Amino acid sequence: MFLELKIQAASILKDAIQSAGFEIEDSELYFETSPHADLASRAAFKLASLAKKSPKDLAALIASKIEIPDGSYIGEVKPVGPYINFWASRHYLEGTVAAVRAEQEKFGCGAPKDRILLEHTSANPNGPLHVGHIRNSIIGDTLARILKRAGYDVEVQYYVNDMGRQIAVVSWACERFELDLSKKSDSAIAEVYIKANAALEERPESVEYIDSLMEKVEAGDVETIESFDRAVSLSVAGIKETLLRLNVSHDKFVKESTFLKSGAVHDIVERIKATGRTDIDKGALVVDLSDYGFEKTLVIQRSNGTSLYTTRDLAYHEWKATQADRVIDVFGADHKLISGQLRATLNAIGIQEPEVVIFEFVSLPEGSMSTRRGQFISADDLFDKVTTEAFEQVESRRPETSEEFKREVAEMVGMGAVRYDIVKVSPEKSTVFNWKEAMDFEKQGAPYIQYSHARACSILEKAKEEVGWGGHDTEIDSSLLVEDSEIALIKKMALFDSIIDNCARDLKPHTLAIYARELADSFNQFYRFVPVIAAEDEQVRAARLALADCARIVIANALDTLGIGAPESM
Repeated sequence: MFLELKIQAASILKDAIQSAGFEIEDSELYFETSPHADLASRAAFKLASLAKKSPKDLAALIASKIEIPDGSYIGEVKPVGPYINFWASRHYLEGTVAAVRAEQEKFGCGAPKDRILLEHTSANPNGPLHVGHIRNSIIGDTLARILKRAGYDVEVQYYVNDMGRQIAVVSWACERFELDLSKKSDSAIAEVYIKANAALEERPESVEYIDSLMEKVEAGDVETIESFDRAVSLSVAGIKETLLRLNVSHDKFVKESTFLKSGAVHDIVERIKATGRTDIDKGALVVDLSDYGFEKTLVIQRSNGTSLYTTRDLAYHEWKATQADRVIDVFGADHKLISGQLRATLNAIGIQEPEVVIFEFVSLPEGSMSTRRGQFISADDLFDKVTTEAFEQVESRRPETSEEFKREVAEMVGMGAVRYDIVKVSPEKSTVFNWKEAMDFEKQGAPYIQYSHARACSILEKAKEEVGWGGHDTEIDSSLLVEDSEIALIKKMALFDSIIDNCARDLKPHTLAIYARELADSFNQFYRFVPVIAAEDEQVRAARLALADCARIVIANALDTLGIGAPESM
């Protein structure tokens, strides 16, 4: 709804500027949200030098030319100093309530747009996901959900490293040490991988054998390829279980070996050579990207002729560019250099570059993590800890409920707490996951938002029993919603499509997390300041119940887009 409000404001303002004798581009209207109005424009600043007037005088002149058509979402326009401020009309408020009630779970969805291929997580299959990995998964999955709600056709992929050095070590480890398959498969892989790395430190001569395994895979040795596949499949199966628990899914798991077998890796190396950028450095083939601002060369082939992860990633990105209109990668900060080199190399050979979302790392108070050294806290262990805490919270609040109910809500609340606490921080900022703060039912974390949804459900259920509330099909008069807290809640709900649009454009999902909490605040303020079921006037009561139902819908939509469950009872 807010997007349409902005469109109408832009049209009205441009007409007024033309009436004042000036021309302006849409991008120069400089609209922004304001604590003093629903929308404010700084267009007068842009036109001041051209008009040879002060921004304040020009804003007054333009505002005097404003004409608001009947039925507009714009109710009033006034100059305030150099700003031109816009306020929404009753038509906008009542239209928002009607739209939420009619569109339900589709409210906030955008029109169909381009096809996007988004890659995220892509952790090495040498053990379970740890806390350091899951920020990638949560940011990537939330972005995919935001882009889908914005109208994009999104395919999500996991790029599986099934042939690099670490996988060679994993394969060797599986031959050398016994796998304990009574454990989750990725944990069993991690156990032997850690043992293998310790053995390699004691016997460095074994490194040559690891190198030979990699050469055999590139040469197409069937037995070695099968041993790699077995190890990778076990690890990926466990990773999928963890992701599913976190409510993260991928449409495709694409193996990097695919591009070696198809000849795409060989082809892209030849194309890079044809640019004249390559050189031999200590036997390795390197790419000079100095004109792109990179002093360090990019190695694309080892001295023994084998390819690197980066080489295969270039071939993967060439393929991805043919599959979608846009390609988006979610990488950790340790990939900043290599992702820049990858983009530059693709640009040099005329291939569409991916859009890259770089995130800083999440850690625990315990410190940094390493799978190779065995110093990590698995995501599964963290999830168990958080859901145990959530179960205790639910048990203390709802002791009368069944064990099944408590466990179901605890899992929903626990996973919501993890997802929200990680996604609420802008990707470029590092963060420490504090599970106690994440489990805050009062205001800071996802449980607060989930509880607001459950409260709305409880109000509506109680209204059915006590006053015969008929649900979202009940006809209401939304013009009766005139209290400040009612109007504030309606305006906050109306912002949803704009928030989705901004997040999709900026690729920053934390904005949606902040909005969801503010929406829950607005709903709780409404419920605190006006009687709903207890309203004396029957029509006012019906309108307020409809507003509570609208809040339930939009909170649920926001939570769903964040990948967080919306419990009906807590």
